[in-house]
Formats: sequence, structure tokens, C-alpha cells
Amino acid sequence: MARLAGGERKDAVTLDQLPGFLMNAESATGISVTWSTALQVSAMFACARVVGEGLAQSRLRLMRPRKSGIGADVYSDHPLHRRLFLEPSAGMTAFSLIETVAIHLMFVGNAFVFVNRVGDNRVHELIVIEPGRVKVTRRADLTYRYEVAGDDGHWQPMPPGSVWHIRGPSWNGWMGLEPVKLAREALGLSLALEAGHARMHKSGATPSGAYAIDGELTVDQYKQLATWLKRYAAGGDLAGTPMILDRGAKWLAQQMTGVDAEHLETRRFQIEEVCRGARVLPIMVGLTDKTATYASVEQMLIAHATHTMSPWAGRIEQSVEVSLLTDAEKDEGLTARFNLNSLMRGAYKDRQEGLQIQRRSGVINANEWRELEDMNPRDDEGGNQYIVEANMAVQDGRDLPVVKPTTEKKDS
Repeated sequence: MARLAGGERKDAVTLDQLPGFLMNAESATGISVTWSTALQVSAMFACARVVGEGLAQSRLRLMRPRKSGIGADVYSDHPLHRRLFLEPSAGMTAFSLIETVAIHLMFVGNAFVFVNRVGDNRVHELIVIEPGRVKVTRRADLTYRYEVAGDDGHWQPMPPGSVWHIRGPSWNGWMGLEPVKLAREALGLSLALEAGHARMHKSGATPSGAYAIDGELTVDQYKQLATWLKRYAAGGDLAGTPMILDRGAKWLAQQMTGVDAEHLETRRFQIEEVCRGARVLPIMVGLTDKTATYASVEQMLIAHATHTMSPWAGRIEQSVEVSLLTDAEKDEGLTARFNLNSLMRGAYKDRQEGLQIQRRSGVINANEWRELEDMNPRDDEGGNQYIVEANMAVQDGRDLPVVKPTTEKKDS
């Protein structure tokens, strides 16, 4: 960082002063790409929904390590767990909170949540703040100052620790990059193609034909003929009826040209380009490959959960731990975790076979299996017992139930 004369650091670096954020929002198509115009790109909006809804349905939970030091349990008695898992604030669900945060991250690279703390620093409510209302300043001592604009446009400084700032991919480490500006050419071209195609269809798509007539037309004759043709070509009351021509006129029908077909292919490619920028597989927004098989689609869904959802989940989980937990809670080992198992589920038969292997290997017991399937635990003691097949049992001094592998009897 730059220093002033006398060794004092230069203070107050704001978002607008960062070179990376002075990027021109206007694309080469002449269309200005901002978060509001990018929302109109269906592929980009679909990508944001895929990430937002996927994280929201995975339910963010607060976890506390077990006394044994192995594993962790849901800390449902902690006030923060209720805010993250069910009700962040009055009238808002946890689903809406996580979904909105994810959409803000996908479009502007930063999400802000007001943290209302009461009493002994307990989190009482979490309220989403629109990113455009927040101004961030990094001070000389590397602490941050947050100001929020009210409805009257007045900027109000926020108390320390009252803003939960979730950052997307960053260049400087303290402000997320703006994805829609980085991908402004792909988004701008998508908007231009959409607008161009809409203009073609406004008057009946490409001309359905040419009306050739001998001689010149007066201005009034031209207007009268144009009005008459619109009744045929633009869905008027004569659309679809036989055309009656006079004065030696000829109707020359036209079909889709190679240029038109290429236009459609370009629009398809732009969906892929937008998905590439958002790091979402095209199949997740409805763009399928004709050569894809059931097996390959299943692998794509697993890849989506692994390479798209897991990084976003980890980013938000660590942000919760750093920004919303006290130092004592961090030392205790409290963590925030999304349950991404629902996104990783394959075919029901394959899932049950995998759980059966874990069950017979002593990895899980019956009640843990039932919990994964959202079933109530067994009432008897056997639900908490671990079993091991005879050929896999380890003699370590413990008395574990042993199950002999089943074998089929062959007729002699």
C-alpha cells in the first residue's frame, strides 16, 4: 500500500477507486451490461437459480464437535443455528436468505447481510442488504468500514461486526470481482442476439415472401398494399388464407436461409458461453447434448455437485465461521455445513447398494442409514449396533456382531 510522507499509510480505499472495478460496463455490441440487464439473459438467470436453489435446499446447519473428538452433531440449541437453518428474520426463510445471497454473488460478486446482535453478542436476526446500497472502505490498519444507503440516499456508517460480507472470487482478497462485467461480452452478445431475433419476429420473423408488382406505386398505393400484406404476414385476420393477386403481381415465397440457421446456432453457443463464465454445466440450465446417455447425464449431475456447488458451499461456510462466530466459539470448534448429500444422490438402487456396503462393513449402523433416508430410528437397541461381515472382522478386543456372508447352495 502507498505511504504518505512521514511514513503514514494512505487511508480510505473505496470500491470505486479500485482499477479493477472501473471496467467499462458497455460491451462491444454497444449494450451496457450491469446486473439488472444481465438478469434479462435467461441463461445467466438460470445459472444463478441453479446455484442459489441448490445451496438453499441443502440447508445450512451449525455443527458442534463431539466430546469424543470424532465427528460432529447439529448444534440446534445455538441461536445462530435457527437463523441459518430456519428463520433469519421475521417473515424471511433460510431458503430465501441463502438463495438471495447466492444470486448476489453470481451477479455482482459480493453479498451483504446486516447482523443484528443483542445481549451477549448473540445474533438476533440476519437481514439481506442490496449490494448497491453498500459502500466498503479499507482503512490504513486493514480494517473495513461499511456504509449503507437508506431510502433517502443518506449513507449511514455501520457498527463494527454488524455487516456479514460474503465475497466471491476476488483479485485483492477483500472485494469480490463482478462476474457480469467480466463476462460482459458474452452477456452483451446474448442480449443483442435476443433483441435482434425479437425484432425479426415482430413483423412475422423473416419475410415469408416478396410481393412483386409491375410498375411504380404511389405513396397511397404503397401504404394501402403494406397494410393489406400485414394482414397476411403478421398474424392478421387474413393469415393462412389464399392470397389473391392482381396487376400481374407475383408472390415469391422465401424459406429460412443458411444465415438464419447460423443465427440460431450462435444463440445456442452463447448459452454455453454464459454457462462457462458462471461455471455451471449447460445441462443444468436445460441445454442438453443429443449424444448424452443416462449414465453420462448422471455423471454430469455428480460433477455439478462436486465442481460447482461444493466450492460455493465452502465459501459461504467459512464466511459464516469467520464473520458470525465469536472467538470462543471458533476455539470450541463450531462449524457451518451445508448438507450436499441430496445433490449427490444417484439412482435409488445404486444409493441403497452403496449404503448396504457401508452397513455390512461397520461404517454406519441401521439408525444412521435410516437418518440418511429421512426415516425415524428403530426403537430397539439393534438400531445403534454396528455389524461386520465375518471375512472383514478385525480382532481388536471389541465384541462386535458378526454377519456371515450369504452364499447360494448349489445342487450336487
